[in-house]
Amino acid sequence: MDRQRRALLRGALALPVAAALSGANAMDAEPLALPAVGARTPAELAADETWWAQVRALYDVTDEVVMLDNGYWGAMARPVLQAYQQATATVNAGNAWFGRLAFPPLFEQARVRLAQVLGVETDEIVLTRGATEAMQVLIGSYRGLSPGDAVLYADTDYDSMISAMQWLQARRGVQPVAITLPEPFDHDSIVETYRRALAANPRVRLLLLTHVNHRNGMLLPVAEIAALARAAGVEVVLDAAHGIGQVDTPLRALGVDFIGINLHKWIGAPVGVGAVYVRRGRVRDLDPYMGEQDHDDIRTRVHTGTVNFAAYMALPVALDLHERIGVANKRARLLRLRNQWMDALRGDERLQLLGSDDPRLSSAITSFRLRGQTTMRDNTVTSQRMMKQSGVFVVPREGLASGACLRVTPGIFSTPAQMDALVAAVRAVAA
Repeated sequence: MDRQRRALLRGALALPVAAALSGANAMDAEPLALPAVGARTPAELAADETWWAQVRALYDVTDEVVMLDNGYWGAMARPVLQAYQQATATVNAGNAWFGRLAFPPLFEQARVRLAQVLGVETDEIVLTRGATEAMQVLIGSYRGLSPGDAVLYADTDYDSMISAMQWLQARRGVQPVAITLPEPFDHDSIVETYRRALAANPRVRLLLLTHVNHRNGMLLPVAEIAALARAAGVEVVLDAAHGIGQVDTPLRALGVDFIGINLHKWIGAPVGVGAVYVRRGRVRDLDPYMGEQDHDDIRTRVHTGTVNFAAYMALPVALDLHERIGVANKRARLLRLRNQWMDALRGDERLQLLGSDDPRLSSAITSFRLRGQTTMRDNTVTSQRMMKQSGVFVVPREGLASGACLRVTPGIFSTPAQMDALVAAVRAVAA
């Protein structure tokens, strides 16, 4: 029996999943590995359809529809899926023996690898099951609030985060303050809206910002707004679920000490993987999790219970592929696809395009609505018509003060032909 156990452990640690945790060897061995980028700029590479076809070849994405809801979660590339499947088999075979003895160092190695990719220290990162859990930890456990204080959020923020901010009224005795961001939006008007809101609400002590929002895809000028908040004595918690992985601004350059991160969207890890970032020295500004000791280890602020072992074991493979493609290259490609359909429809009076033509405010996500159609029902019907008539899959979103809309989200495996199909589908339903 001892011999069998030792063989099982050796076999588990010899799998490509474990090898990938210590470097990029698994990616180097992948037969569909990408050719070198060379000296090309991200903009030049974004136009190279041959190179991006090889990226697309790494993904087994359905061809039953034109998939333009890639903001929900990011499909795993084949090497990540294989690592996840192999890890699942390993965990299942080893059971508690593997989970208690072999998994903890693999989990820690995944945390170390993520910190390297994000350009931060390992002790500033703790892994979670997604950005919602991460943000609820940051919002719910922030200690810098007293009865009579206020907290501030916008209509573009994510529903669960807004609910958490509102929950603070009962939890901390604070007053939630909601603002509406301008539409159409531009850089100066966004910054000015936050400036005025902070000036008009001097009791605000916590500000929720969303790096890239899931409603209209605006890329918020986080660093500028965070600087305004600091000057006003206001702490910022940042929802970076849609920012990390598709926006090439270094995490530290955002100027925020508390950040919730999603790793199964634009990083492409298995579903159920996220992280909390807390700048070194700020951990004690958060309550420890129930029963945990109050010290400087960030892991005392999150307790997820028994995790999906295989998902975290496959995370480093996703990070390897992410770095192989390059975040600046991802961003350039996604903006090229996004601009293709936006430019084609710009000026059509039958439509309201909710995205900006300012690249500082633009992301892969953009929304539109048929002019005058602002209810969720209107936009649900339109999405159904686009699917039935053209096979184009987009999703209705609500929550903006101006009304509901239809969200379009290409992925790095999307094609110019799919953008053309989207344009045709929108024109058909607008006719």
